[in-house]
Amino acid sequence: MSTSSASAATNYAKITSASQGGGMAGLVKACQKEGQLNVVALPHYWANYEDMLTGFKDAYGVKIDEADPEASSQSEIDQSNQLKGTNRAPDVFDIGLAVAAKYVGTGTFAPYKVKTWSYLLGASSFPTAEVTPNYTGTMTIGYDGSLGTITSLNDLLLPKFKGKITLNGDPLGSTAGMNGVYMINKALGGTFDDITKGVDFFKKMKDAGNFVLVNPSQATIISGQTPVVIDNGYLQAGVVKLFAAAGKSWKMYTPASVGSTYHMAVSAWAPHPACARLWMEYTLGETGAKVFAIGGATPTLWVWLVKTGRAPAVGIAAIGKSKISAEAASAAQTLAARTYLKTAWPAAVGS
Repeated sequence: MSTSSASAATNYAKITSASQGGGMAGLVKACQKEGQLNVVALPHYWANYEDMLTGFKDAYGVKIDEADPEASSQSEIDQSNQLKGTNRAPDVFDIGLAVAAKYVGTGTFAPYKVKTWSYLLGASSFPTAEVTPNYTGTMTIGYDGSLGTITSLNDLLLPKFKGKITLNGDPLGSTAGMNGVYMINKALGGTFDDITKGVDFFKKMKDAGNFVLVNPSQATIISGQTPVVIDNGYLQAGVVKLFAAAGKSWKMYTPASVGSTYHMAVSAWAPHPACARLWMEYTLGETGAKVFAIGGATPTLWVWLVKTGRAPAVGIAAIGKSKISAEAASAAQTLAARTYLKTAWPAAVGS
């Protein structure tokens, strides 16, 4: 069967691998016919997504509609449900483990195994491939170097940090926000099963007037609105470069090693199903792995690339040859933590 006839006969909303849709050539042709990909919650500074999006557009000549770049993982799902049945609905998701696990089996995601699936670290955790792990990183506290040097968590209670400390996202819906609480909690001797120490410390920072409920972004960091940010390390790496270019310094303090892997998924009601699957192939393949690595995030394909001698030198220069090793909470632990946080978090820091 020719690629063109395979393309015409294929329902791309139903295929679970490229081989079912005329191979990569068929997938590319079908995506180009659709002409667009809808994404959500992909800020350009996050894990080098600016280059990822540009690379995809350049490679396949399709338009990308980028919605709500600062949305949380839970918000991605909420927006998808609100826009279901329209051509504005997200085609794909980039979400944290807890949200991914919460919606597996609910009909929210379309199963799809990319060509590299068997080489992706942790992919077998979801054997149906409704969600697929794409990159990982560790949390840290990034801050404007003009504030001095942070050497302990207690430094964050000092008067000089009044109104300056922020957390990337509400931990009730944001993976980065939840991991920020985990990191502080672990540094104080807490566990993934008991996060009270972490919540108590955020209350102390709030009571001191130091912690503020502002969602940080690269723009707020550059403007000086959020000079202390608890967030993923691969986002901080980009800020270091921006500050250096401006003759300033952006430092990082990591009180405890906590991280997590994000997951990618195709929406079950993606308005552009071929482009959704082509995006998965692109980002989870060798090209996408290189882009993630340059951005400081460790792609789940990295261990295989290093083992087979295929890891690009530019990626090795950015993240090294070994995957980032950091403790991560399970989906069940995070669901339990968020149940506790529903009342404990607003009581500690307000809403």
